[in-house]
Amino acid sequence: MTLPTAPLGTDGPAVGVQGLGCMGMSEFYGPTDQAEALATLDAALDAGVTLFDTADVYGFGANEELLGPFVRAHRERVFLATKFGIERRADDPAHRGVDNRPGYIRAAVDASLRRLGVDTIDLYYMHRRDPAVPLAESVGAMAELVAAGKVRHLGLSEVTGPELREAHAVHPIAAVQSEWSLFSRDVERQVVPAAAELGVAFVPYSPLGRGFLAGAFADAGQLAADDNRRSMPRFTGASAAANAALVEPVRKIAAEHGVSTAQVALAWVHQRAAVHGLTVVPIPGTRRRTRLAENIAAAGLILTAAELAALEPIAALVSGTRYADMRFTSHGRE
Repeated sequence: MTLPTAPLGTDGPAVGVQGLGCMGMSEFYGPTDQAEALATLDAALDAGVTLFDTADVYGFGANEELLGPFVRAHRERVFLATKFGIERRADDPAHRGVDNRPGYIRAAVDASLRRLGVDTIDLYYMHRRDPAVPLAESVGAMAELVAAGKVRHLGLSEVTGPELREAHAVHPIAAVQSEWSLFSRDVERQVVPAAAELGVAFVPYSPLGRGFLAGAFADAGQLAADDNRRSMPRFTGASAAANAALVEPVRKIAAEHGVSTAQVALAWVHQRAAVHGLTVVPIPGTRRRTRLAENIAAAGLILTAAELAALEPIAALVSGTRYADMRFTSHGRE
């Protein structure tokens, strides 16, 4: 299957209707076979994936460096998205800070361009919002990057509906990114309606519930010791057990279609575009070509009204928050 395209927002460029999240190729989800990861990038492009998503914080810049040669080799075909705003410390890998100051943004984009080895970033996201910095100042600095030719389009991640409207008034926002899946639907309260109203595309990350909806694991205790999901409340203890039971309707529908649970969960995300009236380009992350082919096939799977109704109650029953600390998510500021 070759993916169709969709416009990234009302006036944005056309991209494949499914992107590729590249974070796990460098960090957070346990060991990676780098050769297979690089082969997955090539296979994705051949299948019609054009939006490749990274960030300066993934692997302390290693993910951007990993993608650099691939992006440069296919520059006219790749739509490259990266992000700034999360601050980490090499001496304390667990530390997370947020910096939206204009000076920080200017330094961050130059560092990303160096690591990637390109002149321009197609889509530059504010990865997380720091309420201590006026949003107009941050987006104003991002707009300067567009004027300077360093960035083509602007994006925001984990913002509220009012924040998206405020930012869009300063400079057009092409895409907003947040977690959106059968397990995570808080964005539907504010952010999705605002994006639809403004003509902003929505880019769901973790559309497979970080692999939980794909059946990759049933409890974070089954994962590698350095896997970031071990710290997420939904995937441990009683919450993991309760949430595993919620996947049963997904399994039933998957069996009826002869597909995987991951494909059903991803098809549900794709169908949000018609439900809410906006472009939706999910970015499931994978490091293997077999998973990539499975994910891409989900874009052509159409769930019936009865099947969608069976899946509707799941999110409200999920036990545990998306992150242990929700302060820097859109939900944490609504």
